[in-house]
Amino acid sequence: MFKKLRFLSVLALSAGALAMSSSSVAFDGKTITAASDPYPPFVDPYNPLDGLSLEVIRAAFKTQGYQVKMEYVPWARAEHGVKDGVYDILPNVWHTEARTKELLYSTPYATNTVKFIKQRGDAFDFKGMDSLKGKRIGTIRDYGYSDEFNNSKAFVREDVSDFMQNIKKLATKRIDLTLEDEIVAKFQIGRNDPAAMDKIEFAKTPLNSKPLYIASGLKNPRHKELIDAFNKGFESIKKDGTLEAIFKKYGITL
Repeated sequence: MFKKLRFLSVLALSAGALAMSSSSVAFDGKTITAASDPYPPFVDPYNPLDGLSLEVIRAAFKTQGYQVKMEYVPWARAEHGVKDGVYDILPNVWHTEARTKELLYSTPYATNTVKFIKQRGDAFDFKGMDSLKGKRIGTIRDYGYSDEFNNSKAFVREDVSDFMQNIKKLATKRIDLTLEDEIVAKFQIGRNDPAAMDKIEFAKTPLNSKPLYIASGLKNPRHKELIDAFNKGFESIKKDGTLEAIFKKYGITL
């Protein structure tokens, strides 16, 4: 939003200004509020365009006459806020059965490959939930890694609100493992603490590959309208090449 507004006198109002005012009214009820924590390069407060996810989402919704504004809040607040209808959509959410009770999901628009991150030299590789027994694992509060992982009692879960907190804990051996999408993890570490890459490495076997969706809360009276609009717009930007062009900007091939 503009921080400064210029006062216009009545005499300065022209037909063009009136036309502009009229066009802005067309967006009444067509503004969507997205909420998430930073998840670069997908959702990125340091990117003027807010990251890959927001570029895709805005392009899809634009074809249907909507505009999208982004609010950065901790993930738990974003998820609960969307479920309660305070915000309209989560722009980057994974599917879990528990979430389907409160969220309506869109067509998936990207894929995350979630890998465990360990101390460099650690022989650990992921071989199912049994391979996590006795481990102290740093997780992000309320992230939906997978139903099996979220429900497992095989390991000690240490929740934090920010991924880089887990990297610091891992580098100082306060936890045994953490996990994140490999692209996201490398991007965040490279931006925030490049030296940490010398202390950690990725396990070879991923926990899973997870489709990435937008979702709207079932309590939001517009939830079906918004998801239907995104799905329709997403098909449009796939067909006209917009989607592929956005991904190429971020070095990702579809």
